[in-house]
Parts: sequence; structure tokens; C-alpha cells
Amino acid sequence: MAGDTFFRYTAVAVACLIAGVLIGLAVAPLPAVPASGDRDTLFQVSTIDALLQGTYDGSMTFDELARHGDFGIGCGDRLDGELIGIDGEWYLIRVDGRAYPVSGNATTPFAAATFFDQDVSVVIDEPMNLTALQNRVESEFPSENLFYAIRVDGTFSHMVTRSVPAQEKPYPRLVDVTANQTVFTFENITGTAVGFWTPALAEGVNVPGYHLHFITDDRTAGGHVLDMILAEGTVQVDTTANFTMALPSGGDFWTVDLSGDLSEDLERVE
Repeated sequence: MAGDTFFRYTAVAVACLIAGVLIGLAVAPLPAVPASGDRDTLFQVSTIDALLQGTYDGSMTFDELARHGDFGIGCGDRLDGELIGIDGEWYLIRVDGRAYPVSGNATTPFAAATFFDQDVSVVIDEPMNLTALQNRVESEFPSENLFYAIRVDGTFSHMVTRSVPAQEKPYPRLVDVTANQTVFTFENITGTAVGFWTPALAEGVNVPGYHLHFITDDRTAGGHVLDMILAEGTVQVDTTANFTMALPSGGDFWTVDLSGDLSEDLERVE
């Protein structure tokens, strides 16, 4: 009898342990790394045309954004700083030019992210200005109808970036905000430029062509790239054939008119 009782208690204990493990697995958060087929996806929050018209309220948390990539660019809630994601770490370069780590429930109104996997590497061993560098990298693209994640690591003899301050409602258009942007100039600085090349088919959704942000090697400063001269370095390209987008579930986005041609505004902003 005693042996039977012991066996019953042991069986119950084992069953409870297994149930506890299963419940723990059910409620545990999923890992940030997606299935291998999803790594070649550019994930985007909102559209560039919506941002151009002043839809600056954040709609996605940085924790959620990080589930879709370890690399990317964007901006902060209320347009508070230039966002850059590199090696799984996310920073906002605010109007003082300094880089601030961001995570948690802070939000972004516009961002693009992917898990960066190099497909092409280009060594730059002579100085190149921004236009020459862009043309050199673009010559490696297998198609002009895909998205490409771009990473430029190196020494920059000249780097010009910008940032803008947080905005207050009623929000002005982005072209008016950048008319009073704060510009930073770096000389002989090592760091990384991060961003995307977007095909013309996505006009209005993202910035056609190149859109790059910069951060220094020590992760203390940077901004939206306006101009550069790369003295020497390496450019890595990740071909990204898939695209998905999360549109805001409310707010100003629901009423903003996205039917017009904002290419002139975009040219002035970039």
C-alpha cells in the first residue's frame, strides 16, 4: 500500500512538472530571429509620403521593430531624431548630434528594418564622393526592381549629417521641418553608414534610390547622411526580394491624403 501511494504521488508530481514546462513554453516570448525564408524581407512601418505630410505620431514600439530586423533606419516619435539600427542595436541621433540607445515601448512613426545577411562585398581603396560611391555600388545590383540593404564601414574624410527636433501639434510638413535642420560635419571619422536602396516601383512608399544614416564607430554621434567622402572601406549589400509593411492602425494616418505626387517635397527633404 505504501509503495502504491508513493507511486501515485510520484506520477502526479511528474505530470505537474510536464504541464508546467508546457505552460512555460506556451507563454514564453518568441525569439526575434525569423524563419530563414523571412530574413530576406524588408519590413516597413508606414510610408514616406505619410511622413512628408506630418504624420509623426509613433505607431510601433522599438521592441516590436527589433523583432523584424537587426538593421535599419527611420525616425523617432514626433520626428524626434534619426533612427539607425546596426548589429541588433538601435539608436536615435537627436538634434544635439548625440546617439541615444532606444528600446522598449518608445515608438517610431516611420522605419525600415531587415536581418542583414551580406550577398555582395565591395572594397573601396580610393577616395570616393557620395555620387561615385553610389554608382559603384549600384553596378553590383542584379536588378533595379529589388530592395537592397546597404552597409558602408570605413574611414570618411568628410561626412555631413543632419537631425531635427521633436515636433509639436499641429505638425508641420517635413519639408518645412528640414528647412531648419541642424547639420553636423565630421572630418576623418570612422564609422558606418546604414540604409537602403529602394526601386522606383516603391515611389511614395519609401525613398526611391539611396537613403542612408550614419553612426560613428564609438556609437556616440551621427545622423541622416547629406554628403560624404569615403576615404577607404567596405560596402556590403544584402539583396532583399521580399517586402512587407505595417500601416498605422489609427491617428492622422487614417485621414491623410496620399493620392498626390510628393516627389518635389521628397527631393528637397533628402
